[in-house]
Amino acid sequence: MRKLLTAAAIALALSGCKTTEPLYYHGEYNTAVYSYFKGDDTTIDEQIAAMNQLIELASAENRPVAPGVHAHLGMLYFESGNADLGRQHFLTEKSLFPESSQYIDFMLKSAEGA
Repeated sequence: MRKLLTAAAIALALSGCKTTEPLYYHGEYNTAVYSYFKGDDTTIDEQIAAMNQLIELASAENRPVAPGVHAHLGMLYFESGNADLGRQHFLTEKSLFPESSQYIDFMLKSAEGA
């Protein structure tokens, strides 16, 4: 009887340990942002390519990209001189994550005024 109770307790404990997959696809986003702000030797074009690859991988896995990915890519495009793509990615971020609207509007105003 004791063995049965022990086995039941272990089974119950293990059944509560199921992990779930993250809601958003992050890929190498954290590394890319850290690298950008640290000022590593990667060029803007390399950073843009890495962010676009992250978006493609998320699409291939049929998972949404993490919040901030399109905003960071938009910022990179503005820095590279491509305001149209920068604006497009800022607006994509805003549509995917409406709670970021005020911040994205501020970023757009700042980027377009600079």
